[in-house]
Amino acid sequence: MKESLLTPSAARSMFREGTTRLTTGWCSAHTQVNLIAVPADWAHDVALFCRRNPRPCPLLDITGPGARSTALAPGADLRTDLPRYRVWENGVLVDEPRDVVAHWRDDMVAFLIGSGFTLEAALRGAGVPLRHLDQGRNAAMYRTNRYCRPGGRLWGPVVVSMRPVPARLVGTAIRAGARTPGVRDAQGGPFHIGDPAALGIVDLNRPDYGDPVRAEPGDVPVFWACGVTVQAALTASRPPFAITHAPGYMFITDIRDIDQQVA
Repeated sequence: MKESLLTPSAARSMFREGTTRLTTGWCSAHTQVNLIAVPADWAHDVALFCRRNPRPCPLLDITGPGARSTALAPGADLRTDLPRYRVWENGVLVDEPRDVVAHWRDDMVAFLIGSGFTLEAALRGAGVPLRHLDQGRNAAMYRTNRYCRPGGRLWGPVVVSMRPVPARLVGTAIRAGARTPGVRDAQGGPFHIGDPAALGIVDLNRPDYGDPVRAEPGDVPVFWACGVTVQAALTASRPPFAITHAPGYMFITDIRDIDQQVA
């Protein structure tokens, strides 16, 4: 089976039936997104947090209270159609189930946030190697010493994803990322290039989320703002209850990456 050739509906069906796999490289050319769902009394805080921090949290859709589907994939079920979820209570991760049917509440509001996997499609198309894919790993993600603008009660550090890029292709990577501003971030470009210490990252081999990625000689670490920022905000802000995707186990939508690009 070639995961990149699957349709989004076929992939979601596999996840609904119990397949648990990282979605990197799945359903080529289709947009993958982060999920966070909170009770309605926290929805305004999440929405405000996303609006104030569009680089890590580009918001693509918000559902109504209790809705189980999204306009990004009509007919899909947000409770079952991701390969792995996280359940949070008072900012503490309490479960990582394959579905959240038993956890979903009638007042849950879901937010779908742009993902770096769309960026990866643009990088791949521009000829920039993706080391973590070559190594069969998830991307490396790190909490930084930079803080988001608070949104009501929600606050926390910016999380970045890192991809080693050959020095000669850094410019190409910047231009490729700039073509997906609506999905990746408001600026389009990397959050930081080079010295990880400038972001408070002590050891690239010890990411906070995802897997360590081995760089090749001549590679430069390039960091992009990451949607997992919302999960770091849950840990910092401690809302009573939330559901998210597990990092790297994304919701695959019916919309296409090319529709999110600019010329």
